Amino acid sequence: MDLRIFIEPQLGASYDTQLALARRAEDLGFDAFFRSDHFLRSGDGDPLPGPTDSWITLAGLARETSTIRLGTLVTSATFRLPGMLAVQVAQVDAMSGGRVELGLGTGWMAAEHTAYGVPFPAKRFGLLEEQLEIITGMWATPVGERFSHDGPHYQLTDSPALPKPVQDPLPIIIGGGGPRRTPALAARFAHEFNQAFPAKEQIPEQRDRVRAACEEIGRDPDSIVQSLALTTVVGADDAEFAHRAAAVGSTPERMRAHGIAGTPGEVVETLQGFAEQGITRVYLQCLDMTDLDHLDLIAEEVMPHVG
Repeated sequence: MDLRIFIEPQLGASYDTQLALARRAEDLGFDAFFRSDHFLRSGDGDPLPGPTDSWITLAGLARETSTIRLGTLVTSATFRLPGMLAVQVAQVDAMSGGRVELGLGTGWMAAEHTAYGVPFPAKRFGLLEEQLEIITGMWATPVGERFSHDGPHYQLTDSPALPKPVQDPLPIIIGGGGPRRTPALAARFAHEFNQAFPAKEQIPEQRDRVRAACEEIGRDPDSIVQSLALTTVVGADDAEFAHRAAAVGSTPERMRAHGIAGTPGEVVETLQGFAEQGITRVYLQCLDMTDLDHLDLIAEEVMPHVG
């Protein structure tokens, strides 16, 4: 099982904080370092130092790390035009030597759009679908040929469709809990399907929907990675676990019910249970972004038992 570190910098993390986490995750052997794509803190709390742009941040991390994979969970389709996003992602992939993955979603937080003057249409699934068509179409266009697209939301005419990513294909991640359209979109475009913060009892049902959607279009359902993202709190003992849960505004009971949580033995058991359900990749959402010792503990006491 791949274990990936996933953070929410809008909760209060400078670039330097993110760099320290990414470097520690790389040194410890985690598979990847991912971040959210938000411009506003949700809920109460200190708003400083303010948001950081996901792809500018990843560009910096691409040059200051060497092996760990990097990406977004997930980039909002409302924030960037698809042609420009294709250029940005391809460039960061080149800057990293081919270590980038693109998670792409509809966006959901209306308040951050209002706060920064970004349009937030009521219906966004069509935007997402069309962006995927454009981005994958541009990257697949042979060098020397042109790409055009005439859709309800975007029109591109005679684009040189450059630059190309280093990776061919560059992995795309799609996620969500929708029962029909989301699995179908993943079957068409995704290398990985991610369930972010699902109710644990609902994981197999959504997994099976994605597999069925793949079969409907003649795609091997085993060709799509099934992954989860869940808040993670681990303590060497019950006291340390309770302390870390409190540090992220939760309780041991709530964390055990809804996240990946407890002592290392409990967390290993939880992850092994996910593996038995066909989950091969897990994003460990670490909300305390100053607690590097937390990553150390997971790497030392959990990772060797689920790798």
